[in-house]
Amino acid sequence: MTKHHIYWWNLENLFDVENSPRRSEFLNKYLGKELNGWDSSIFNQKIANLTAVISKFNYGKGPDILGVCEVENEHVIELLITAMGNALNKNYGFVISEGDDKRGIDTALIYDKTKYGPEQQTYSLRIIKRNSTRDLFQVHINTANGNKLICILNHWPSRSGGELESEPFRIMVAENLSYWIERIYEEQGNDANILLLGDFNDNPYNKSITEYLMAINNKALVKSNRVRLKYFYNVMHQFLDAQIGTFVFGNTYNMLDQFMISKSILSEKSELPFKLSTAEIIAYPELTSGSYQKPVKFGRPNSSTFNEKGYSDHLPIKIVLNEKDTTV
Repeated sequence: MTKHHIYWWNLENLFDVENSPRRSEFLNKYLGKELNGWDSSIFNQKIANLTAVISKFNYGKGPDILGVCEVENEHVIELLITAMGNALNKNYGFVISEGDDKRGIDTALIYDKTKYGPEQQTYSLRIIKRNSTRDLFQVHINTANGNKLICILNHWPSRSGGELESEPFRIMVAENLSYWIERIYEEQGNDANILLLGDFNDNPYNKSITEYLMAINNKALVKSNRVRLKYFYNVMHQFLDAQIGTFVFGNTYNMLDQFMISKSILSEKSELPFKLSTAEIIAYPELTSGSYQKPVKFGRPNSSTFNEKGYSDHLPIKIVLNEKDTTV
């Protein structure tokens, strides 16, 4: 049996350096004072802090797969995976979806090149309502056993302006994702192995998730769904009463970062390759502070919350999938 240790982490504004030549003139002007003081030394400190945590993943072996968001471009990911590789003595690759987000932040998937590959198939879906949302990013991971795991990375529209006021934007993305998933089933078959991961900016009980994406907490319903093949099992429901969240706003826990799995991964049929093993919220002592275990953010040099010893305003999450070995 092969275990796949898969992580997701919102890295909180992993920007390229101030006035980077790799950034468009428009974006440099748009970001403006936001990146004042974000120089190479600050950027390198952020990379070092993130790497120190990532190096503890999988009991010190590092992640097999790591989905991330709030990264600006290929350059910052290349520097991150170089630091990860040096710390873990591993060879990591990545794929990134560089979309039209107005702040230039994107999603990317990092993977162990010795375990997967060599090339990953990718697709991006851009959704527009007044402005572009961040892309839905689909990556096909091919395992050594010849099986395919379809990962769809998400970073849904934020709650800025108010949770209810911004909710229609997340519902819009959920509806489009549901339609896209139906097309995946049409192309890949009803037993397609699909893993949704990301920062959904809604909780597992919000209607964008339950009513529009159809990701629920009812294992029996997901397993018995023979016609629509649309339900997903939301793995993060189990943590809702655990007095911890991946993001803390004020004194309120939020489970914005989530894993959701398709029926085939939840199924107990022996002929299907992937099975859900475990899931957890990563809350190492250095990542949290206070009685609410609030994530220790890094912030920006021009911000009152800047902390060179910080990491991110979100906690990482982990899922382990077991895969039956089929190679001799």
